[in-house]
Amino acid sequence: MYHLNVEDMTCGHCVATIEKAVKTVDRNARVAVDLEAKTASIESGVASEAFIAAIEEAGYKASFKKSCCSHVG
Repeated sequence: MYHLNVEDMTCGHCVATIEKAVKTVDRNARVAVDLEAKTASIESGVASEAFIAAIEEAGYKASFKKSCCSHVG
């Protein structure tokens, strides 16, 4: 499971755009986008960098979310 911060989301259209970008990388990925928290959680076997690249190509800045255990990806 990948947890990402996604900046600049402001509406439901943004959420749909992020979900669509994730699905271009892995159409079977399970994705949950939280507009209020400006985060995306993605469950997939694809490398996390591919999701960040797809989200950034869609026009949003994405980065790994820091976690309590310093585990990324």
